[in-house]
Amino acid sequence: MARRVVSRKEKIAEAEAVEAAKALKKTKTAKRKTKAKSTVDARMKLYWGVFSQSMKRVAVFDFDKKSDAEKKAAELSKGGKSPHFIQRVKEEIELE
Repeated sequence: MARRVVSRKEKIAEAEAVEAAKALKKTKTAKRKTKAKSTVDARMKLYWGVFSQSMKRVAVFDFDKKSDAEKKAAELSKGGKSPHFIQRVKEEIELE
């Protein structure tokens, strides 16, 4: 028995018809997109925080007062107490 010859042009036409039907179906069912509200970036300020071993913040210093923060941490660590350390802290600034 002889095989049936498949026409490439017919196959291409069928595929294009299917794609067109899918595109038409999508445009009918597509929902209207709503614009997202623009968010205002919060302004942040950087501080040095003195923390205990259990991550409790003991003191806060402005960022340019790092030496004062180190002194405070060393002072709190003296006398066999738990060691204290400094770490950068970011806090949000309230805009008026």
